[in-house]
Amino acid sequence: MFIKQLYTNCLSEAAYYIESNGEAAVIDPLRDIDAYLELAATRNATIKYIFETHFHADFVSGHLDLAKATGAPIVYGPGTLTKFPVHVARDGETFSIGALTIKALHTPGHTLESTCYLLKDEQGKDHCIFTGDTLFVGDVGRPDLAQKGTEITMTDLAGMMYESLQTKIFPLADEVIVYPAHGPGSSCGKNLGPNTHSTIGEEKQTNYALKAASKEEFIKEVTDGIQAPPSYFPINAQINKEGYDSLDAVLNEGLTPLSIKAFKQLQEEDVIVLDTRPASLFTQGFVPGSISIGLEGRFAEWAGSLLPFTVPIALITEAGKEKETIVRLARVGFAKIKGYLDGSYEGWKAAGEPIDMIIDVEADELMMDIPHDNNLVVLDVRRETEFAEGHLKDAVNLPLNDLTDPANMANIEDTQNLYVHCAGGYRSVIASSLLKRQGIHNLRNIVGGWAKIKEQEKAEVVKETSVLN
Repeated sequence: MFIKQLYTNCLSEAAYYIESNGEAAVIDPLRDIDAYLELAATRNATIKYIFETHFHADFVSGHLDLAKATGAPIVYGPGTLTKFPVHVARDGETFSIGALTIKALHTPGHTLESTCYLLKDEQGKDHCIFTGDTLFVGDVGRPDLAQKGTEITMTDLAGMMYESLQTKIFPLADEVIVYPAHGPGSSCGKNLGPNTHSTIGEEKQTNYALKAASKEEFIKEVTDGIQAPPSYFPINAQINKEGYDSLDAVLNEGLTPLSIKAFKQLQEEDVIVLDTRPASLFTQGFVPGSISIGLEGRFAEWAGSLLPFTVPIALITEAGKEKETIVRLARVGFAKIKGYLDGSYEGWKAAGEPIDMIIDVEADELMMDIPHDNNLVVLDVRRETEFAEGHLKDAVNLPLNDLTDPANMANIEDTQNLYVHCAGGYRSVIASSLLKRQGIHNLRNIVGGWAKIKEQEKAEVVKETSVLN
């Protein structure tokens, strides 16, 4: 028996490769499938099944491309409806992988078709369970992602989740290993724990959702304080259900080098210019109108949350990062990528084309400026809960997710002296680029963000207790 977790940090996503006697299965593959194909080839194994725990909302699965490459059937849980061929498993149906057995356990709650896969070893003993978004380390899947067109409510799904956990998960032996689809940082739950695997016994002892005394208490626990899902979630779920163009097709177009002339022509056609260089490089100089989302952060998640899927994208990347950028965009469903600026920003600048920049200032400079500038506005782009836990007195909270709403942007005036910050500096550069694109140029980016601001002796820190309670 061979089990490998393939974890992708920027999406907090875990796919799994299981193998026995030359037969393999892949659970919840990402859009880029090379890792699974290479693993099977290296180990002289044949991929026999592709298991999907549900219609993923936070990334586009690699199920279609992997099925095309291997001929393996795609397996979903009961009640699944798709626009492409799949094997819809019965609750309790078993599948053989060499000397191993995988049993489908229908666990509706996160979504209606959500299904866990229980792996039994060569002796038929329960070894581990792949829980998808049903059970995480320290958490459970959010129950507010009911599919469009249904009358199922968040409370309904939470109730189904309770029944699924009580009847399918809780009876398993304590030593059974739990392999979830996501780890810390994922938006698919409220507050996932720091590890990417656990055991049934550990979750019974520590997971708040499994310790609920009643169904009513469980529903309250899992629905209370849940944040709105990222805006791209329903788009990705629909793509996973209906199908998509192959990744190769997206790469073929996206890897087109664009001359400055061709790039400028696309600008006139109102494409999105996306600059994926590190935030520290972007502030020093960029093509006017560019949106900064650096590869060094949660790149795909922020791209999906902030960029429209219907508008073509032209890229500016570090040399050699073109393919990585396109693959990571494709993971969350972007397909209209027209190419990348040949020579990157350096070539643009060397050609004498117009450039823009963002002024970086240190936290101590902000502290010196506050008492002497009545027109100074501190714009904190962290999430509401982060802001509530501690922020500068009189700071304005406008979470990055909300910056694309014209109604929110209307409250910002270019006459204000804006000092923009987030937790560490990544999101504030994205925010500054969005503000610049809207014609708001009188701004400064606080290097190091809140982490540096709160260290300042003169920083007057306040909390929002009404939000925290």
